Amino acid sequence: MMKKIKPRHPEKVKNPINPIKKKPEWIRSKLSDSKEFFLTKTIVNQNNLVTVCQEANCPNITECWSKRHATFMIMGDICTRACAFCDVKTGKPEKLDPFEHVKIANAVNKLNLRHVVITSVDRDDLPDGGSNHFKEVVLMTRKKNPDTTIEVLTPDFLRKGESYKTILEANPDVFNHNIETVPRLYVKVRPGARYFASLELLKNAKLNNNKVFTKSGIMVGLGEERDEIIQVMDDLRSADVDFLTIGQYLQPSAKHHPLERYYHPDEFNELEVIAKSKGFLLVSSSPLTRSSYHADEDFAKLKQTRLN
Repeated sequence: MMKKIKPRHPEKVKNPINPIKKKPEWIRSKLSDSKEFFLTKTIVNQNNLVTVCQEANCPNITECWSKRHATFMIMGDICTRACAFCDVKTGKPEKLDPFEHVKIANAVNKLNLRHVVITSVDRDDLPDGGSNHFKEVVLMTRKKNPDTTIEVLTPDFLRKGESYKTILEANPDVFNHNIETVPRLYVKVRPGARYFASLELLKNAKLNNNKVFTKSGIMVGLGEERDEIIQVMDDLRSADVDFLTIGQYLQPSAKHHPLERYYHPDEFNELEVIAKSKGFLLVSSSPLTRSSYHADEDFAKLKQTRLN
């Protein structure tokens, strides 16, 4: 005789760790030209490349790829860190691809990019954090695409000495490193990083090459207070950072850091006004703002500020 299986009571079903809050009406991905989108996807796939657009589940991928804008993520798709906000895989990375610098340069050429953003996973397993590999990618991309401006979005190279200088030797046009959140939340949100180490990196990048534009970004909605955001702005200006991005944190899954709240567009506008009053050359602040969102247009604005 078969044993009857008792149905589970709803109250006994385990709830997700951090339930995801419903998105408000102002957070909607834009639909764009599907033909250009699939062309970008084809070029990325044919060159066997990794993009942060895909790995980080970016909400702007449809819009950006429809404009042939893709942010390349080098040194693999597995990160040695486990940040609580990030959707990139964590684990033991594979060996570096010795041909990646050629693949990236060719893809930039085929996409006919006037401005390209190159980022990477953290590679704490490498003695130099991957800075020499990063440099090779930048140099080859510039050689193949002399008219394309290059923006690097780097790891913090924590405990890697002055490895960051290796990337600056390739003379990128923009040196970007995201501060991500306020210092109080680092232990929970970014446990493998150190707030003041990231500030020092940005400060030293500018000191090492005063011709490079420095850039950083922060997410809101993680549980920070308004005064803490303003303090981060002051800290970044003390590090002589030129460009600040402020965007809404979107919780990737129930296992990630909980989203405390969605900021209204008016609040982003207010933060932009405050940031500009601090002396940043450029501020991008909106719910869907990300480090590389509209990066080409923003770089054109940055260049204009220098001319003025």
